[in-house]
Amino acid sequence: MRRLTILATLLLSLTLLACSSVEVRHEGSEDFVAGDFHYYKWRSKPLQNPAGSSDPLYLMDPVIRQEVDAGLAAKGYVLDVERAEFSVDYLTASGMRMGVKSQDAGGIEPIPSARPNRQINQAMVDNANALSGSQETSNIALLFNRVSTQEEVWHVIITKIVEDSNSVDKKKLQSTLSQAFKKALAPLPKAS
Repeated sequence: MRRLTILATLLLSLTLLACSSVEVRHEGSEDFVAGDFHYYKWRSKPLQNPAGSSDPLYLMDPVIRQEVDAGLAAKGYVLDVERAEFSVDYLTASGMRMGVKSQDAGGIEPIPSARPNRQINQAMVDNANALSGSQETSNIALLFNRVSTQEEVWHVIITKIVEDSNSVDKKKLQSTLSQAFKKALAPLPKAS
């Protein structure tokens, strides 16, 4: 049930996000801090791809796990299945969101009017036109749950505008996810 709530929040939040390539939306970490955690495990096993599918999720799974493990290790958390106090999992979802309208860029009004000392910034107009309409997004919700009760103690949502859904560049994917997860894990405290 909690996963459905997170997924619904993830999809609904797409309309509230500002226009940039990668966005990270943190949830308060008070519950996580109160848990005084040291050890974690992955809630699910790594994805296997025996059929050799070209689905980007098979490329993302090992990168997500690697980046989260590195980020948690840098904060002093230890991956230990036997002593795990919290578990880590993620959800992915594709989404669509509307871009900005050209009239929203730089105070450009649909009704002409005289404004002293106000010049049209053509770059803002061009950007608004390029970003108007719907855009495909790729979304990852990173979920932390207390092992003993399976209650969520923290989550973060990462959203990226998909620029080319027909080709996946592994190096670019690695770089993008690395930067996104550094930003996503930043508010977590160091393990005591």
